[in-house]
Amino acid sequence: MPGGADCGGRGRPPRYFGSKEPALIIDLTHPHTLGHGWLPPRRSAWVTGVAGFDDPAFYGDCWASVYDEHHAEMDPAPAVEFLAGLAGDHRVLELAIGTGRVALLLAARGIAVEGIDASEAMVARLRAKPGGLAIPVAIGDMAQVAATGPFGVVYLVFNSLFGLLSQDRQAECFRNVARVLGPGGVFVIECFVPDLARFDRGQRVQVRAVTEDSAILELSRHDAAQQRITTQIVTLGGQGTHLRPVALRYSWPSELDLMAQQAGLRLRERHSGWDRRPFDSASGGHVSVYQRG
Repeated sequence: MPGGADCGGRGRPPRYFGSKEPALIIDLTHPHTLGHGWLPPRRSAWVTGVAGFDDPAFYGDCWASVYDEHHAEMDPAPAVEFLAGLAGDHRVLELAIGTGRVALLLAARGIAVEGIDASEAMVARLRAKPGGLAIPVAIGDMAQVAATGPFGVVYLVFNSLFGLLSQDRQAECFRNVARVLGPGGVFVIECFVPDLARFDRGQRVQVRAVTEDSAILELSRHDAAQQRITTQIVTLGGQGTHLRPVALRYSWPSELDLMAQQAGLRLRERHSGWDRRPFDSASGGHVSVYQRG
């Protein structure tokens, strides 16, 4: 295929099992990392040589070069306003910090923001932005939450929790977030509400754009038993064929509430969006705030 796939680990060092390489890399060369409570490097079975969707870095490595451009229509300002109101003068941790679209705006308000992301390519884009060098970031699996609290706010935006591809992995994330929250601290997640009517016999094809010399298609399969959606966004054009994969394991709001409860967190509030519109049966998404007792 001319142009080929846009991911698969090209341009980054291999990740190894066992003792050949630390599985979690802390950016100790960064002047703001020391003294912010980051744990020493620890090994993770999930940031390794595993290829494809089961590698936590896979999505970020595939999307880093186009992530901001692809999501340019998404305004982070409402999320920043919401999160800043919760943060006060407490430390804040973003899981799946990515290119820093939210974290940089919080930091610009004087909030002490830190982050975790599995993709070195994503974090490199963050580092290249004004203010990006001032945010401590650990390279590692967000489900393990390799940071030392206490944090007043931990947050995950834009459905990122669903990038953990099993119920066990999502529940692990809740447990580890609860571990690093201070008394009264909150875990904030933004997630879509599954709409299974979008799929016909477990599949969906959507034409996202057509121009004189290109077309963008979204091809998805739905596994109802695993609650998993696997998608390829395919660009066909004069420069060849380019693939951008996405895999999600969705959870219903009630399922998320149970994970939180089992982790020692309680649902404090839920809204249809960052503007605090009421959540109801017609809501296509939710912003949920879970609080540590």
